[in-house]
Amino acid sequence: MRSLALLIVAASLGGCVSTQSSLLGAPQAAAPVAPASVALYRTADQVGRPYAEVALLNSSGDSMWTTEAKMFESMRLEAARLGANGVILEPITEPSPGLKLAAAIFHVSAPRKGRALAIRTLPAQ
Repeated sequence: MRSLALLIVAASLGGCVSTQSSLLGAPQAAAPVAPASVALYRTADQVGRPYAEVALLNSSGDSMWTTEAKMFESMRLEAARLGANGVILEPITEPSPGLKLAAAIFHVSAPRKGRALAIRTLPAQ
């Protein structure tokens, strides 16, 4: 029974996505925005207007418990907290099949990683 409880706790912790941010340039105070208002872009060209770079975002989560959608949502939440209204995504890095197999056998983490750029779009000039 105790091992079942430990497994449940480990699974719930392993399902979390962690996103850290590194502010770029001189910090500019900006009020947090609603996460739903943060747009996700696959490329910088999709933004379609001038923008200021706010922060680099780095996300990670166990590939067994984390989806790309959860990673993007974690990035969106962190960008919103920083007052950014957009995120330019980079491709998600998946662990190798060998690492995934080892993770399943030895019960270790096989992290999925993602990077992105949090931006604040500027008024059209």
